[in-house]
Amino acid sequence: MKELMTGNEAIARGAYVHGVTVGVGYPGTPSTEILENFARFAGVKAQWAPNEKVALEVGLGASLAGARVLVTMKHVGVNVAADPLMTAAYTGVNGGLVLVSADDPGMHSSQNEQDNRRFASFARIPMFEPADSQEAHDMVGLALQVSEEFDLPVMLRTTTRVAHSQSFVQPGERREHTLRPYEKNPRKWLMVPAYGRSRRQSLEERLQRLRAYAESCPVNRIIRGDRRVGVITSGISYQYVRDVLPGASVLKLGLTHPLPAELIRRFAAGVERLFVVEELDPYIEEFVTGLGLAVTGKKLFPAGNEFTPGLLRRKFQEAGIDLNPSPSR
Repeated sequence: MKELMTGNEAIARGAYVHGVTVGVGYPGTPSTEILENFARFAGVKAQWAPNEKVALEVGLGASLAGARVLVTMKHVGVNVAADPLMTAAYTGVNGGLVLVSADDPGMHSSQNEQDNRRFASFARIPMFEPADSQEAHDMVGLALQVSEEFDLPVMLRTTTRVAHSQSFVQPGERREHTLRPYEKNPRKWLMVPAYGRSRRQSLEERLQRLRAYAESCPVNRIIRGDRRVGVITSGISYQYVRDVLPGASVLKLGLTHPLPAELIRRFAAGVERLFVVEELDPYIEEFVTGLGLAVTGKKLFPAGNEFTPGLLRRKFQEAGIDLNPSPSR
């Protein structure tokens, strides 16, 4: 039976359903309710840490021991956790580890609007972005799978609107996860320079495989519509685009690091005017421009604050875009 859940509730349920046994974090809106809800499930260990760095280190220790792990914090907390995060990409994981970064466009409860999509790129780790509660639930499972397959921690980036809005979720049944055996391997886990250099090369090889995976990842998909207008978007912005331009062609990105270059090129080749709709930084836009594609992004849409359907409607009108495109021609 479907249940109405916030994005935070859905992440907690998704973690439980997909075999997470250890949840650790540092409280801060808009992430706090994730761990509070996860702690209610039987048979799991949930705890607050004194800060985000310690939270991630506890999570990495549990992952090394073979458990599936959820680590939660708000966007500015990733700054505090940056030291172990950067090295964790080198060492990799044992049990799957998902780091939730709950960003806050509009600064509803934060001192800045930093866009932590930059952190995923900086740390060279995969990143997923859900657009509603069902995706928040399901992407936890996909992120854990990717974490274990590619031997990397994975960032699940949400924003305030996804974290606190409610939508229907079809939750799955709990699937127990057997602890993965720990194997003593100093060359993997001990990042002295001699071992770190080889793990740096391993990281690049893992990223190459991830780039190939991004092209066919099921959460990156093209929704064909009117060829006159094509929009590349992700997260909550996808919902607004579908509301304002229901007939447009849309490339919805759920895996946003690494970005799928060939999928983007293929989508762009099938539309006449290409837009990128994303809150905060021109993260996707810069990648698309780097592919040599003509695209409209931050010259039209603001670089700060939250988007709303009303704002996007006005901006598309300024660009001369029909708000109700006809079916694909």
